Amino acid sequence: MKETILKTSGLTKCYGKQKALDGIDLTVNRGEICGLIGKNGAGKTTLMKVITGLTCVDNGTFELFGKADVKEERTRIGCIIDSPAFFGNLSAYDNLKYYCILKGITDLTKIGKALECVGLTDTGKKKYRNFSLGMKQRLGIALAILDEPELLILDEPINGLDPIGIADMRELFRKLNKEAGITIVISSHILPELDSLATRFIFIDSGRIVKSLSKEELDDECRVSLNITCDDTSKASTVLERYLGIKEYKITDSRTIKIYDPVQEEELRAALEKEGMQILSVESKGVSLEDYFRMIVGDRPESGR
Repeated sequence: MKETILKTSGLTKCYGKQKALDGIDLTVNRGEICGLIGKNGAGKTTLMKVITGLTCVDNGTFELFGKADVKEERTRIGCIIDSPAFFGNLSAYDNLKYYCILKGITDLTKIGKALECVGLTDTGKKKYRNFSLGMKQRLGIALAILDEPELLILDEPINGLDPIGIADMRELFRKLNKEAGITIVISSHILPELDSLATRFIFIDSGRIVKSLSKEELDDECRVSLNITCDDTSKASTVLERYLGIKEYKITDSRTIKIYDPVQEEELRAALEKEGMQILSVESKGVSLEDYFRMIVGDRPESGR
């Protein structure tokens, strides 16, 4: 049974008359990389700020690591929501040392471990103001994992990076998840990156969760298939296997079959009609994560938060 480390129930947050969160019910299990997808103002950042204690909710409750008293449990979370404040005239090591003092971390060996994990061990005395954007992003991650968190919350951590920097960050997140065992909740507008990284996807729109599905479920929803709507899916499946040699297909309801094996529509229609079946429709489907996102939330303009 999967261990739940974050569970929210009916979280609601208003800014004036606008609902930033509108009854959010969410569960995150240990070991997941959970991608939050939504337009600007959908509620992603507000949700992250609530979880990390940067803002409070108007209504609703949530648990961390199975406990309703979340104050102590928040020490098990690392996060990057707003850009961390680093001193431009200090090195990577000295910036993290400052935060160790601020957080009450006495074991300074954690600094070296965090820098090694993000690939910044060779920066020496180089000052932060001379870092590239990718290095600055990595130092932010090092700060987030400084106290060896079990849950990492990242709001748009790859914004502004070039393709190589994005690929490096993707591998870093995978490493943190697989090798360090850190559960990750991450938001990004770069949907192809989330598609290649996340193990679960949560779509948020106007402060509400409109869809939540695993990577496998998403791949099934987006995968290219030939969809048949007919009067008898049981009989149709027999025709597919016996006469067309089709092995990979899925009956989705009493009238619809998704075929993943390659097959010509004309050949398919001929085989089914020969057996006296009524074909209501045949259509090819398959979309990218970006297209799927548009299907889920529509093309309404972005809101204010």
